[in-house]
Amino acid sequence: MSNNTVELIGHYGSDELIALSAWTSTSRDLDDAKKDRIPALLKTLAENGHHTPFEKSSLHFLVTSDIATHIHLLKHRIGVSTNAESARYKELKEDNYYIPEDWKDIEIKSGSVEEKDTWADALEAYTEYGNVLYHKCLDDLTPVLGRARAKESARFFKTYNSQITCDIMFNWRSFYHFLELRNKPSAQKEIKELAQSMLELIKSIPNNPFQYTIEAFNL
Repeated sequence: MSNNTVELIGHYGSDELIALSAWTSTSRDLDDAKKDRIPALLKTLAENGHHTPFEKSSLHFLVTSDIATHIHLLKHRIGVSTNAESARYKELKEDNYYIPEDWKDIEIKSGSVEEKDTWADALEAYTEYGNVLYHKCLDDLTPVLGRARAKESARFFKTYNSQITCDIMFNWRSFYHFLELRNKPSAQKEIKELAQSMLELIKSIPNNPFQYTIEAFNL
């Protein structure tokens, strides 16, 4: 059992690069006076929906999350590149999974569930049993159906809280759209926490290359 995690593994661009993209239609010549105009320019672009220049910078993350949260990431397709660990191509031997922290002390009151006291305990037992069945099924299906079919079908025993790792890259425009949907009070807790962690990582980049972009979008 482990928490979902996110790591910033790369980024490209900066406030200046975004501003230069916007200035392409007039002049990309850059002096100190023009540099001083970058914060106001980015704010104007953001507030008026002129978001194309923000596509010129990108953010690259490595995310380990439960499958339910991973599905939220997959729904973002415009300006987003995702490649994930796949149980179709390999056996998931680590059996990593996620248990919601806010389930920890919620007692089971609707009858006995595997003699467990809390729903967190019940989910953990259920997940571990599914993992056992996954590996046993894979072993037994392989000589009959072949390794490829065994792998892609034995994973039906994997639960939605099983964790996989993916790398995902957003351009800044798509990242803002992601935050609009996933970093709000009504978002699912797990994807909201992931979005918040991503934003904090961006804010912590040395020399703060996206300071004015963050301020422009009121992030």
